[in-house]
Amino acid sequence: MEKEETKTTPNGNLIPRPPIVVVMGHIDHGKTALLDFIRKTNVAGKESGGITQHIGAYEIETNGKRMTFIDTPGHEAFSKMRSRGTRIADLAILVIAGDDGIKTQTLEALGAIKEAKIPFIVAINKIDKESANPERVKNELSKNEIYIEGMGGKTPCLNISAKTGQGVFELLEMILLVSEMEELKADSNRAASGVVIESHLDPKRGIAATLIIQNGALKKKMFINASGAIAPVKILENFLGQSIDEATFSSPVKIVGFDKLPEAGANFKAYESRNEAESSWSPGIRALKESGPPKIIAGPKISIPVIIKADVSGSLEALEKEIKKLESSDADINILRLGPGNITEDDIKLASSGKKTIIIGFRVKAGANITEISERLGITLVFFDIIYKVSEWLEEEIKKRIPKTTIEETLGTAELIKIFTKEKSSQIIGGKVRQGKIANGKYVRISRRGTQIAKGKILELQHNRIKVPEVEEGKEFGAMVDIKNELAKGDLIEIFDAPGASK
Repeated sequence: MEKEETKTTPNGNLIPRPPIVVVMGHIDHGKTALLDFIRKTNVAGKESGGITQHIGAYEIETNGKRMTFIDTPGHEAFSKMRSRGTRIADLAILVIAGDDGIKTQTLEALGAIKEAKIPFIVAINKIDKESANPERVKNELSKNEIYIEGMGGKTPCLNISAKTGQGVFELLEMILLVSEMEELKADSNRAASGVVIESHLDPKRGIAATLIIQNGALKKKMFINASGAIAPVKILENFLGQSIDEATFSSPVKIVGFDKLPEAGANFKAYESRNEAESSWSPGIRALKESGPPKIIAGPKISIPVIIKADVSGSLEALEKEIKKLESSDADINILRLGPGNITEDDIKLASSGKKTIIIGFRVKAGANITEISERLGITLVFFDIIYKVSEWLEEEIKKRIPKTTIEETLGTAELIKIFTKEKSSQIIGGKVRQGKIANGKYVRISRRGTQIAKGKILELQHNRIKVPEVEEGKEFGAMVDIKNELAKGDLIEIFDAPGASK
């Protein structure tokens, strides 16, 4: 399902449409505070850990003109959600704190904006602080090849304070000016099409999704197809949660009643009948689904089975990305199930089929019976509401599960010169120490042309036919080793300390 063109075309039905604006920037630089001021509501500061963890869409009116804002989280875990936000937006606001400057997420947001090829406005926030230095921020932008107006470029840049409101009205006027230059248009006579912003399971009403309409109009009694997820438009709400009968382009709306969870970022289209909606879709976008049995991991790497349940699909994506970062050469994380909603008996059943499965609940609940069953079966069941707390806990759990490995400290190397005698379980060899030393009671590893062929222990060591505790570099020796393998002149002998040191 391709995104429909919503800019200037020869079609006479096209009329100007309000801009869809994405607000981006580093964590704590004031994106949500800016939207909070614009909407005159108190959204900022309510999220755990100060993280706005779900994309929210809000519609406002200024100077008699509408515009829609999308708030994308600035935390690294939500880079996927940020880049998705730019794909559906017409214009971006890049918020940079005047007292902090450009950070990693700022550059990441810039990259997403450039990839989406949309215009943007720089908003230098927190200028009410004494430590704010807008000029330093502007110079940092120039160093990153972002040239603003007044410094050799065309990118608008305004100083604002989301706390006091200074410069915010001017920012809104600039948004309208830039959007007018973009000549955004759409056709209200067409059936609605757009993008799914967020989806979740409402325990009382069923599967719900927030949509942004990019073109056309959406009315009750129509049917929505979002990459295979079908919903009759019976419950249609605006961004305030108020029931409405119709919505048009650039509006954020909520639809309740999907037959399965639509993936955030999926395209949607409206149809007059269910048959049209069902027959229109061809697979192309991966459906969010719960996976099957654990995969088999070959080699010494351990596999840690995990079930992740979260409140909404955006959280699931962020959790999956952060958890996969914890994989290493020692441990692989096998996600058995990734789904929305509370933890159920079916999750417990799946966990019990594996060994030492971990169930992670993010902003969801589990009944008392679920907790009791998990304890009885020895299943680890943990709950969180902050992303980085999940990562911290799981990282420690992985460390506990990785088997301790021995550290072999090399004491020296030698060259095998002669085989004197060979018994069933041992042999006497002669050699010369090339580097370091060889010591009685230590261990040896024998290699030939770069390949290890044997490993054993020194049972006795001699120098000039006299038993000695060790032989130094440059001297010859005779040694009895408990090695059965066939050795040959020229083999490399590595001497290392007794196994036992662990990490």
